[in-house]
Amino acid sequence: MELAEHNITCNAYAPGIVGTNMWDLIDEELGKKDGRQKGDTIKKYVNELIALGRVSVPEDVAKLVSFLASQDSNYITGQCMIVDGGIIFT
Repeated sequence: MELAEHNITCNAYAPGIVGTNMWDLIDEELGKKDGRQKGDTIKKYVNELIALGRVSVPEDVAKLVSFLASQDSNYITGQCMIVDGGIIFT
C-alpha cells in the first residue's frame, strides 16, 4: 500500500511442484524416507493431489511472472498468485 501512490505494484507467486532438478532430489529423499522408488513419490502427488494431473514445468511459472511484469497486470497489486495446477489439500 505504501508504494501504490507511486503506481508501483507488488505481487508474489507461489509455485507448486515444478519438474526441476530440485524436485527430483525432493522426490528421491522423500522416497527414501517412505520406502518408495525414485519417481514414485512425485507420481503419487500428481495422481492424488494435482487437479490438472501433471507436474508443472518452469514455463508455467514463467508465463505468470511475465504477465505480472507486463503492463497487462498494472491494476493488480497485493496479491499472491498460486501456480500449482490446483493442488488439493485434504
